[in-house]
Amino acid sequence: MATLDVAPHFGAELKDAFKPVNNWVSHGIGWLDEIQQFYRERSVIEKEYAAKMTALCRKYNDRKAKKISTLSVGDTPSMTPGSLESASLTTWTTQLTAIEAHASERDQFGTDLVVQIAEPLKQAAAQYEELRKCHVDFHAKLEKERDSSYSELKKVKGKYDGACQEVEARRKKMESSFDHSKSKAQAAYQQQILEMNNVKNTYLISINVTNKLKERFYHEYVPELLDGLQDLNETRVAKLNSIWAQAAQLDKNYLTKSVEHMSNLLHEIPRNLPHLDSLMFLRHNTTPLQEPANAGFEPSPVWHDDEALITDETAKVFLRNLLSKSKTQVRDLRVETDQKRREVEAAKKVREAIQQGRDKRSEVEVVRSIFFLQETLHELDRKRLTAEVETSTIMSVVGDLSLGARNHNFKSQTFKIPTNCDLCGERIWGLSAKGFDCRDCGYTCHSKCEMKVPAECPGEQTKEEKKKLKAERQELANSTPTLDLEPSSSSGPTGAPSLTRKDTMNSLSSGYAVSANRSLSTATSLSPSTAELPASTPTPPATETKPSAAAASKRNRVLAPPPAQYINSPPSTPTLSSKPASSEPRGKMLYPYQAQGDDEVTVQEGDDIVIVEPDDGSGWLRVRTPATGNEGLVPASYVEVLPMERPASTYSTNSSASASASTLPAGSSKRIGPAVAPRRGAKKLAYVEALYDYEARSDMEWSMSEGDRFVLVNRDSGDGWADVERGGVTKSVPANYIQDV
Repeated sequence: MATLDVAPHFGAELKDAFKPVNNWVSHGIGWLDEIQQFYRERSVIEKEYAAKMTALCRKYNDRKAKKISTLSVGDTPSMTPGSLESASLTTWTTQLTAIEAHASERDQFGTDLVVQIAEPLKQAAAQYEELRKCHVDFHAKLEKERDSSYSELKKVKGKYDGACQEVEARRKKMESSFDHSKSKAQAAYQQQILEMNNVKNTYLISINVTNKLKERFYHEYVPELLDGLQDLNETRVAKLNSIWAQAAQLDKNYLTKSVEHMSNLLHEIPRNLPHLDSLMFLRHNTTPLQEPANAGFEPSPVWHDDEALITDETAKVFLRNLLSKSKTQVRDLRVETDQKRREVEAAKKVREAIQQGRDKRSEVEVVRSIFFLQETLHELDRKRLTAEVETSTIMSVVGDLSLGARNHNFKSQTFKIPTNCDLCGERIWGLSAKGFDCRDCGYTCHSKCEMKVPAECPGEQTKEEKKKLKAERQELANSTPTLDLEPSSSSGPTGAPSLTRKDTMNSLSSGYAVSANRSLSTATSLSPSTAELPASTPTPPATETKPSAAAASKRNRVLAPPPAQYINSPPSTPTLSSKPASSEPRGKMLYPYQAQGDDEVTVQEGDDIVIVEPDDGSGWLRVRTPATGNEGLVPASYVEVLPMERPASTYSTNSSASASASTLPAGSSKRIGPAVAPRRGAKKLAYVEALYDYEARSDMEWSMSEGDRFVLVNRDSGDGWADVERGGVTKSVPANYIQDV
């Protein structure tokens, strides 16, 4: 608590009491208007005799008495002020008493009061109000920054919960997958756990950053603003003292017979020290600081974990990259922060010179400049603080991982030719800097994979060495290492199978039998000439063709051919059934299904059903059983749609569930459907249209004419082919021959 002889500091004593301090300063500034109003009224009344002057003084004595509490201790003091009044009010009382004793005024004195007292008070009030608004606006920005940090922490927490949810979903999918997709599901489960670990580390780091920013808000930013408001109020009091002294001097000059009274008034005014009002307000408004508690780690409800950073080898790669980046940012931001802080200090010295009368510039403009510079300083300081907390958090757990790291010399890059990521093996897509490449060794990766790349750059390489490294990295990227999720691995019959990745299609998600034999190996190159194309026809990019149909049993995956030949052969269509068409589409159940909701129906394997509503792309059919008359939804993959004269789209009947039905052992007594039913509410069918004519070269491809429409099953997975469906049959067409409808 400050004493009478020591000037108080609101920032050190009141902490987060910006609103009451601001209101108190606002009352003081508003009071200036009232004082200058007094002098204007007095300038009129001064032309009259002592009776009216006495009445005026009594009037303002009464008005002052009504505002003693507000002007002395504010609107909501924490303790009762009693009969005390502030030093400024005491001085004001002395002045009213002196004026009341001297009632003989002259016309010229009344004119001087307007010109030398009232107008300066009005200008001072307007200036101080502008300064106060600058403080209020900057406090609002600080609160917005604080709330933004909490909002960012909440978003990171949401991402962490989402990652945990995804891990659980991948685990369930792995447990329920079939043997032919077990390894793929396990690999996806491993990868999601690694991703969750990175998200968790980001969440823990964000917690520390938010806590540090909160500490700065309550212990540095807001206290500095409170000191600014205190300085503004004390400046106002000093200005008010000077005007009062001037008014008193006018009284002394024009009232030669009241020298004794005016001398007493001049003696009282200097006793009203600028900090006395602040001290009284401080004593009556000091309350305990209620600072919010530090944020803590909150485990996900579906993935119970502790607050320790993940420090396995995969996580260390991410942490090492983050540490290297943060240490670099700390060095750069410290320099920028120090430079900006020097600019702020220089601007504050200018303001001090203005307050002392040594500079004639506008104080309002200087204060606006100070707050603008401080806003930039806070932004840089917040980034620096974030980098420092990230660095200290990581180093306190795993030490300085950046020592000895051979970081890649990455440069943001937009790849104009097909390029694969050397970390995950996937294609890098995007039109605007969607990846990075190392200038030294040629390492390429997605933007999202940059922080996961090990710091193992071999240094500057030749062109041939880069090609060799590229091949080795791609081979490594296409294999997934086994992740030991248990304390000890089991090699017995109960041990999990190897989680190595096979050379399968990246987009083979729906299990279509027509594309199951494709691979990404090379094939015979075919470069047809495009010289004979019509001048007005666009020439698609030249690619490679597929091998002949004779090698269909062991087919190599090749790139789709360009539309160079423009063969106008009619598209092939399935042979229509010779049976008479039924008025309603019918089907047969491939598997038994037990209803799991009110809008579903229970059916048995082999039941004949009537399709009331076909699959709209959501993976469900509405059917009716003729035997019982029951109607409801069943998974489309459980149904074999019988052919009609114009068969409806059977996109979902070609799924992996239907294809696998034909591979069941002959002795199986009961067929079991897919472990997980299609997700309800899936997106609708997507349609594509042929841009050019194309003649199929095998039974795995569609022939098509320009303008033909198909249902899109799988988009181009990187090999130049797309899977489309027509008439219930799914085949492939060149991806650059079609466009979305």
